[in-house]
Amino acid sequence: MTPNLTYIVVVGVLFAAGVTLLLERSLTRVLMGVILLGNGANLLLLTGGRAGGPPIVGTTDAAEMSDPLPQAMVLTAIVITLGMTAFLLALSYRSWHLNGHDEVQDDVEDRRIMDLADRDEGPGTDDADQPDSDDQSDPDDQSDPDDRREPVAVPAERGRGA
Repeated sequence: MTPNLTYIVVVGVLFAAGVTLLLERSLTRVLMGVILLGNGANLLLLTGGRAGGPPIVGTTDAAEMSDPLPQAMVLTAIVITLGMTAFLLALSYRSWHLNGHDEVQDDVEDRRIMDLADRDEGPGTDDADQPDSDDQSDPDDQSDPDDRREPVAVPAERGRGA
């Protein structure tokens, strides 16, 4: 059995819209993206099944039986989507309660590491500036005269609610 073209287009639209919403910074939109991806996955699994009679031996010929596996997988996907939805709803509620919005903030430590990496990969660095592996320097020596990085300013966190 070949799947209907309409189902395939709907699955593609659901997946595209779900991925687009997942890439947003608002947890509400991420939640909607997870729900759309779950529905797209369910429809995709159902289109992979074969329609036919009940899969009970003795009531239907083996060639005319429907495939029960996609239905079982859809039930599992529904439970997983429900769990993810509940988790994201809890995250979104907690974020709204603490910050007054549900926007995902940048991680301060990740931003600091990216800034340090950008400084190390400045325009003047190339392979000639790197120390040779044949260098017999003391590995316990913690002092590096070329290491003059300034501390990165960490923005103050917003006020936390009770």
